[in-house]
Amino acid sequence: MPVVRIDSLGDSRLDVFARLTEAQLRNKLEPEKGVFIAESFKVIDRALTAGYEPLSLLMEEKWLEASDSILARVGERSPEAPVFVLPSQEIQKLTGFQLTRGILCAMRRPVLPDAKDLLLGRVTEGPGAHLDRPAQRIAVLEGIVDHTNVGALFRSAAALGVDAVLVTPTCCDPLYRRSARVSMGTVFQVPWTRIGATAADWPDAGIGLLRELGFKTAAMALSDDSVPLADPALNAEDKVAIILGTEGDGLADRTIAQCDYTVRIPMKHGVDSLNVAAASAVAFYQLCQLR
Repeated sequence: MPVVRIDSLGDSRLDVFARLTEAQLRNKLEPEKGVFIAESFKVIDRALTAGYEPLSLLMEEKWLEASDSILARVGERSPEAPVFVLPSQEIQKLTGFQLTRGILCAMRRPVLPDAKDLLLGRVTEGPGAHLDRPAQRIAVLEGIVDHTNVGALFRSAAALGVDAVLVTPTCCDPLYRRSARVSMGTVFQVPWTRIGATAADWPDAGIGLLRELGFKTAAMALSDDSVPLADPALNAEDKVAIILGTEGDGLADRTIAQCDYTVRIPMKHGVDSLNVAAASAVAFYQLCQLR
């Protein structure tokens, strides 16, 4: 792999790391040309294992020797991908870079699969994780806007056996740099896609699709008619879609009204709810691990 030493962050070859917005990186008009940034050795390693294509890397000089193993893996996949090396003082100009673990990698963004095909186990090619059977326990993230929470949700989904994650059109990007980092790269290990292309596709069309595929929908929400997470009828369902809402406001009333169950986590000491990432871990454990 070519090692390219650059003196200034202003070099146009570093636009993907330093100047392109997230919208420009996603390239919505031509998603097959989109890019995302993977940060840290572990995240990059898991992305490579999942089949993602590296395009270029960025680091400072002191990390070059320590990166031999990951550079070897990148070289096997993309031998012409340049390794850009910047002086430390230039690296510090990148907002948030001081929080990374030594290395950034620009990678090709995949074209996301159709939600129905993903859940039926029909997607067998392309980067990312795939199902070898129809999904039975899935999570749907409605409008979650905090990248840290999305990353934590994916980490819990991977650890606790969720078959797939569906992300509504108003939910933030799981491949955003912070989301992928907080997930510890598990975003590359859990099958996922968007459910719907625009905000108008959720909840009506989205829940309709889940119903068509045989899923019972469980809205995580506080309401008078909610049942405890350990409800025997809910846990006995063959297929369950656990729907989790955005921070603060939670799920939309229209979503809750269309779900088969409204589910709560029993609380003590006057606490009414958990952070959505924490709540997801409890729900995934109950509905997946204890099944």
